[in-house]
Amino acid sequence: MGIRTLVGMLVAALAVIGLLATQTSYSLFLPGLLQGALLTIEIAVLGSVLAVVMGVLAALARLYGAAPLRWLATVYVEIFRGTSALVQLFWLFFVLPQFGLLMDAFTVAVLALGLNVGAYGSEVVRGAILAVAPGQWEASIALNMSRAQMLRRIILPQAFVAMIPPWGNLFIELLKSTALVSLITLTDLAFKAQQMNQSTLKTVPIFTLVLLIYLVMSLAITIGMRFLEQRASAGLSRGRAA
Repeated sequence: MGIRTLVGMLVAALAVIGLLATQTSYSLFLPGLLQGALLTIEIAVLGSVLAVVMGVLAALARLYGAAPLRWLATVYVEIFRGTSALVQLFWLFFVLPQFGLLMDAFTVAVLALGLNVGAYGSEVVRGAILAVAPGQWEASIALNMSRAQMLRRIILPQAFVAMIPPWGNLFIELLKSTALVSLITLTDLAFKAQQMNQSTLKTVPIFTLVLLIYLVMSLAITIGMRFLEQRASAGLSRGRAA
């Protein structure tokens, strides 16, 4: 699906929200839901940054790190891929305080979701690096580059383009997983919707708006990643031509 189609869908979703906002049964709930959506966006953005950092570090450690680093990275990836994000969230929020490590709910949410997605992201990064043609490595060695120079100048720029689509999917999964943070008392979009529904029983307008808001956020991520992919691919093509 092209960027123009995605932008059209985004505009249509925003137009539907705007149209519904003119009706009293919907306009009563929209401000509160948007307030919750802001917290959802904050958690998603910070969690995504943490996921990228952890994904890259874990991938590089598993590929090129010393034995202890490879072991630590493997343990991290297997634990966070092999257990539920909900269990990880509860463990950080309810279990760690038993050992004297207290964190506020917002920090726990960012850590749990970021570490969870970062574990999956590490496999994306590792796979993209390994997929670079062997000839690129051989050419780098022939130019007498160090491993750090190879990665920075040759390998990672090519691997980066291949990483973008799967990372986009992971960012969307992280966004949707933010609904779990309502279970540790954070007033995100899902929590606001549950509160409003319990107090008013207006299920249709509340969750219709929630669906549309999540759709808008997901489309924004998809459009951003498609644009980044196009720019990165164009830059890589120019570099090869030069």
